[in-house]
Amino acid sequence: MSDFDAIDALVAASGPEAELPPAEERRALRDALNLSQAQVARAIGVSPTTVGGWESGREPTGAIREKYAYFLASARTRLTPQPQPQPEPEPEPESERTPAPTPPPEPDPEPCVLCGRPATDQIEGFTQHLDPAECGTTAPEPAPALAPTPTKLAPTGRRATAATTAEAPDAIGRAVRDALAAHEGDVEAATAALVKRAIPDAMALLDETRKGGRYDIVAHPWIPDILRKQTSRGPDQIWEARPKWTRPELPPGAHEVTALDINGAYLSALKTHLPIGQLEHSTGFGHDRRRAGVHLVTPPVWEHEGVLPNPIGNRDEPGPLWITEPTLRLLLRLSSPKYGLCEPPTIHESYTSGATEGLLEKFRVALKDARDRAIGEDDEVTLEYVKAMYSKFVATMGESNYNRELYRPDWMHLIRSQAFSNLWMKAYKAYEEGLTVVRAMGTDELHVIGDWQSVFPEGRSVAEVKVKDRYTVQPRPV
Repeated sequence: MSDFDAIDALVAASGPEAELPPAEERRALRDALNLSQAQVARAIGVSPTTVGGWESGREPTGAIREKYAYFLASARTRLTPQPQPQPEPEPEPESERTPAPTPPPEPDPEPCVLCGRPATDQIEGFTQHLDPAECGTTAPEPAPALAPTPTKLAPTGRRATAATTAEAPDAIGRAVRDALAAHEGDVEAATAALVKRAIPDAMALLDETRKGGRYDIVAHPWIPDILRKQTSRGPDQIWEARPKWTRPELPPGAHEVTALDINGAYLSALKTHLPIGQLEHSTGFGHDRRRAGVHLVTPPVWEHEGVLPNPIGNRDEPGPLWITEPTLRLLLRLSSPKYGLCEPPTIHESYTSGATEGLLEKFRVALKDARDRAIGEDDEVTLEYVKAMYSKFVATMGESNYNRELYRPDWMHLIRSQAFSNLWMKAYKAYEEGLTVVRAMGTDELHVIGDWQSVFPEGRSVAEVKVKDRYTVQPRPV
């Protein structure tokens, strides 16, 4: 390149940056064309995660920005109805001309399928606002449950459906049948193949169950530093309250202990309050139950270590720590007059967003129903496949190379912590019903002394427990 070429390139690059629409419209335009983030990323020459960041508010620069702006402008042009040219009428002789009739009045604008306000633009035959600033759905209030919206356009730009999960095609059953056929009935080979593809299949199922959902999932939001790993293999700063507790002293005498296995711990934990959008920072001592996220707190003193595990798990270091929404709600619950087990935690600052407990509910129910059918039919292939889908779904939504479609480390921590919180409440139920709680470990292991069958139903469903082990503890020698 000559000196003059370099100067020309410098001047060309120094002009004003291309205008981009708001982040909400960027994703709406892509979804309306039924394009994935990966497809757009390949065309522009970036990663799908980068496209996800642009759709969450990050701004590209330089030549990449020009390409992205061109894509968005082309998408908007493609989706905007173009007027059809009308043929010019032949002029009539002067003597045959009649007075032109009065044109009929313009029809009133139809209501937008998203917000109900008058709109003139259409996508796929549905009237709506292309500019999110004009639409009343740009900042919805969080709702406590997921609600289908039949015959309307979903926030993703796809047509919503009134079909329930039960009416939708059995994607899980079809995948199992295809795998068995491909491996000529070899159960082990089919199971291995299904487990290997569990992550993309789980994401496809999530997308299917989200059709008609009230809220669109923000898959790649801006993430605060506390949710980023401090080193390549190290953890971030969030404390999940994982229990690892053993009762320090047992009643005198020999005792038979039953180790109970909590079925589908992560599957049940998908029902938790999840932040819908990007996390926002706040300070202060209050807690808004309409929002969810992570919180810097000073936990209360726990004075019941002799009979019940600490709700924040095993942490020796004193002082503030970052905990998740399920842990905070558990501590606030236990500090209420109904329980009176501790003081409320002190909240110093938070990163939260508007939340709903039903964001993954259809996804959870689809997996639960498939799991229940597999148990009833002794179908171990489907059972292992479903287990891999929900466990790997939770494990890879953080900083993982195996799942590029969803980057929500906050969700990962919240779901895990909800599983720990659920286990703690089972330990408390056992204690209240007169059982001696001996151990509580991880998400699914509870050891008790006493008639546990009068407290917990036995079985393999997610509402039941099964026996993992039985052993006898002897009194310690004096």
